[in-house]
Amino acid sequence: MDDQHARAVAFRALHDRDAPVLRLLNAWDAGSAKVLVAAGAPALGTTSAGVAFALGLPDGERLGRDAMLTAVRAIVGAVAVPISADLEAGYADTPAGVAETVRLALDAGAVGFNLEDGRADGSLTPVDEHAARVRAAADAVRAAGIPAFINARTDTVWLRAGDEAETIARLRAYADAGADGVFVPGATDPALLRRLVNATPLPLNVLSHPMLPSVGVLGPLGVARVSSGSGPARLAFSAAYAAAEELLGSPGTYGDGGGLSYNEINDIMNRGS
Repeated sequence: MDDQHARAVAFRALHDRDAPVLRLLNAWDAGSAKVLVAAGAPALGTTSAGVAFALGLPDGERLGRDAMLTAVRAIVGAVAVPISADLEAGYADTPAGVAETVRLALDAGAVGFNLEDGRADGSLTPVDEHAARVRAAADAVRAAGIPAFINARTDTVWLRAGDEAETIARLRAYADAGADGVFVPGATDPALLRRLVNATPLPLNVLSHPMLPSVGVLGPLGVARVSSGSGPARLAFSAAYAAAEELLGSPGTYGDGGGLSYNEINDIMNRGS
């Protein structure tokens, strides 16, 4: 069994509704990946928003496939834990194009993928169309012989573009198309989360949010995974902005924000290099 296959098997094993909730932190470059793993992350996802921000771009598939794959490759090369790639809507207009994106992400070393049905204009991709993309991704994974984890995301709640019945219908359609997990960012109400868990046999992923119950509550509800999304990247950019405001302001002081020291960060970056 090669390393990528082993990482894929290990990543799958982390998605167990009867086990502790997988707390999936999302990195945006090699350095952030090293920091998150040093903090104890057993696996990482990428954040399309964080990768876009680091390149001076807004979120919403403005990034492009090549730039995302470059980031995935760098993150995979920086750490030894399994990496799941945020592929947004697949960077393609057809199922065949999405399958090619998945093949390229596998070549970059990813062992998991997010595919979302939300569009940049705030609408949803028709359910049959997105199910066809999920099916193409599943076929590409099967052909590659790497048991990568396909996480099918619906943005019904996130974009306020569909009710609960629509959400459940989409989760079931994506499960039937070959998804391994389902992702409903924006869902925070415990009663709704329990209904979503009961609506599909697949592991349910949610997005961290101030209104989301703690991990200790999510576990008994049956939630299998909580992702940090762009949260760590936004904190990093916010800290840089705050440092700039402090130095550029009056009287121009130099607080370090109480974070990791130079030596601590340097030691983390030195690991595996």
